[in-house]
Amino acid sequence: MKRVNLLVIILLAGILSAWAQKSEIDLSKSQVLWTGKKIGGSHNGKIQIQSGTFELKNGEIVSGNVVIDMNSITNDDLKDAGYNKQLVDHLKSDDFFGVNNYPTATFKINSAGKFNSDKAVVTGLLTIKGKTEKASFVVTRKERVYTTQLKVDRSKFGVRYGSKSFFNDLGDKVIDDIFTLDIKLVLK
Repeated sequence: MKRVNLLVIILLAGILSAWAQKSEIDLSKSQVLWTGKKIGGSHNGKIQIQSGTFELKNGEIVSGNVVIDMNSITNDDLKDAGYNKQLVDHLKSDDFFGVNNYPTATFKINSAGKFNSDKAVVTGLLTIKGKTEKASFVVTRKERVYTTQLKVDRSKFGVRYGSKSFFNDLGDKVIDDIFTLDIKLVLK
């Protein structure tokens, strides 16, 4: 009888480990840093993750979803409080991310390659300002920490202010269409 119970336990453990397991993102340890460039300089700051989960199967990413709180955007490089607030308010305005109408941005993982030397390609759908585009990038894994650098073309999401993709008379007021997100997600 003990052999049968042990066999059942081993069999169940094998079956359970083959199923995908959902893991929540630890919001207190995860971070998103942004950098935007313009002629003659750049700005950078942070954006908070509102929620997120990964589904893992045998240590591989099966699916996932990350929600970013666009209202939480901050600036780290402007030390003058007035200029800092002015930039953050402008980023939240309809000129940029329109956070009153689009308070969140999302990334939904559709597929991921197998990890090789702790790196895998992740593909999914990025939604900003209600517009969705396919995105693929390399993720690095170290235990329960997943990092990546994502380069986003804002013009694809209707973020037009200062964009040479929409305006040809900006001169030295051009803001680069590509902004960078350095992302660290820590699973609970």
